[in-house]
Amino acid sequence: MSDDIVNIEVDGKAVEAQSGQMVIEVTDKIGAYVPRFCYHEKLSIAANCRMCLVDIEGAPKPIPACAQPVNEGMKIFTKSPRAIAAQKATMEFLLINHPLDCPICDQGGECELQDLAMGYGRDVSRYNDGKRVVKDKDIGPLVSTDMTRCIHCTRCVRFGEEIQGKPQLGTTLRGENVEISTYVEQNIDHELSANIIDLCPVGALNNKPYRYSARSWEMVQHATVAPHDCVGSNIYAHVLRGTIKRVVPRSNEAINESWISDRDRFSFEAIYSADRLVRPRIKESGAWRELDWEEALDTAAGELKKAETLGMLASPSSTVEEGHLLTRLAEHLGTSNVDHRIERRDFSGQDSDPAFPWLGCDIADIEKQGAILVVGSNIRQEAPILAHRIRKAALAGASVSFVDSETREYFFAVDHQVSGAGLVELLASDAIRPVVETLAKADNSLVLLGNVAGRHQSFSAVRSLAAEIADKTGAKLGTLSPGANSAGLSQAGVLPQAGGGLHAGEMLDASLDAVMLLNVEPDADLHATQGAVEKLAKQGFVIALTPFVSDALLEAADLLLPVGTFAETSGTYVNVAGTWQSFAGVASPVGEARPAWKVLRVLGNLVDADGFDFVTSEDVLEECRAAVGDVQATAYRSSGAAADTNGADKPADDIDIPLYSVDGLVRRAAALQLTPEARRAAGEGEG
Repeated sequence: MSDDIVNIEVDGKAVEAQSGQMVIEVTDKIGAYVPRFCYHEKLSIAANCRMCLVDIEGAPKPIPACAQPVNEGMKIFTKSPRAIAAQKATMEFLLINHPLDCPICDQGGECELQDLAMGYGRDVSRYNDGKRVVKDKDIGPLVSTDMTRCIHCTRCVRFGEEIQGKPQLGTTLRGENVEISTYVEQNIDHELSANIIDLCPVGALNNKPYRYSARSWEMVQHATVAPHDCVGSNIYAHVLRGTIKRVVPRSNEAINESWISDRDRFSFEAIYSADRLVRPRIKESGAWRELDWEEALDTAAGELKKAETLGMLASPSSTVEEGHLLTRLAEHLGTSNVDHRIERRDFSGQDSDPAFPWLGCDIADIEKQGAILVVGSNIRQEAPILAHRIRKAALAGASVSFVDSETREYFFAVDHQVSGAGLVELLASDAIRPVVETLAKADNSLVLLGNVAGRHQSFSAVRSLAAEIADKTGAKLGTLSPGANSAGLSQAGVLPQAGGGLHAGEMLDASLDAVMLLNVEPDADLHATQGAVEKLAKQGFVIALTPFVSDALLEAADLLLPVGTFAETSGTYVNVAGTWQSFAGVASPVGEARPAWKVLRVLGNLVDADGFDFVTSEDVLEECRAAVGDVQATAYRSSGAAADTNGADKPADDIDIPLYSVDGLVRRAAALQLTPEARRAAGEGEG
């Protein structure tokens, strides 16, 4: 028998457990539930609440299951009279000062305290003294506080210290006067901070925009996928009569664990913003008028059919199905001018691009790396969940280094920070040698190119130098990609190379008879060239399939077709690890918006394209997957030739898109735009 296995007994049943496991871990594994408030499997042991007291043979008193390691021969009783009496006594103490807020509390119906009070509480309190009152704190636009309800489990405190690495909440005062508060009067300010809402076992920390808008039992829970970065975090949308009321994490250990970023949680607000395009519009003699869908689609099809030169630009967050139909439509119309790489500026090395942008390993395997080099990335803003994984790797002993044009805050110890000049110059300098030596010594190592590098005006040289480092050290080379579905769109063929067509930058610089935009806002999303709005306005006829209307679209486009957001359509995203994730629509369409894949299907029929008789998005996906086949995840590799580092390398010209400006949804999410991060990015200060 292994020394790591111990034999114990739980409620009279023989159980094998790992030596050193806590009692509560073992009881959870075998389904012997023990009540708890402060314990959480992702956080350190606090043993604050004492709710998990169990009876252990030979112990003089009940022991907290969360803090007691198992030993050989231990006999544990979770439901003995002594254990139940201890748990009920603890509950009685917890309720002494808890207010009777259940009828108005947002946590009502899903409150851990409420649930356990039903099983372990008394129907009448024995305490008649006045309850203590704690003043609520204003900790920002995302999380509301009702601190009189707080039971001091410290989950929120430990989350800030252990998961964020940025402690913002803590305990002040002592004894019965203890309070949870910010250290000084401030807002919580981290890209993962709102996860404390889910962690709070009572109604002390709540979702501020959701406050008093619905009850948990009124809503329907639908699974979907976050649309803002290359991770594809799994989420649930809670929907009331077709309207999304809130978004919460959906656990997936391989991708986002049990966390989501704040922009994934609150961006849905934009679905109901005043900027939604609710009916088709057409520009006639410089003036806009609304029209019905039939006239709008006939007009669009007519312009596409008569165009001799045509370009199509898609958002990197378009679904696989939308991308496939777009390429099918382009093929029928005889154009190879199709691209989703609207943020990229340097296309000189595009012939060497991998089949799709790949992380270089599975997302969870980031934590297993011995050394990581991140090149040209504001990783916490580009992919908050990947930044969290990198931090976990660093805490586990990995050497993490950054090469960037500026120094950023990461909330863990960085071994090497190489910054202060252009990326090409830094990667070709002697300053990189210590990093290379560290990568070479590690058993598992990863070189990761970020989105700042991907938008660099000398991206091909940056990538070539990074690939040389990976080759010399035996490291894996990975790439972050913009949007939610760059990997899927690459596989779906939303690229110009195969047909010799124009890339995104060339399309905007050309004079085309017609241009189609798929969920692209030219002033904020098109970085492939400067002056995108003006250049689009000079094209022959611009058709925009868009959920939103903006001044830039009104200037640049000639026809606006309202399409649904990620929540109003079904589709598929492929994340940067190559995982295909399909989802259904979860919300009712706003106005006359239609799923973009359906609009493209109808346009295909109207231009007499063959094979556009799809009934569902699953039909489109099936055809796309058959066409794609088994695309292997491969990374770009250096050819062995010296990288061309000639040309200007202007670090001041690096494009670093702010956390809450990455797409049309987050730009219009009211709560996110009130955060300190958004206000700093807008140059407003923190107010």
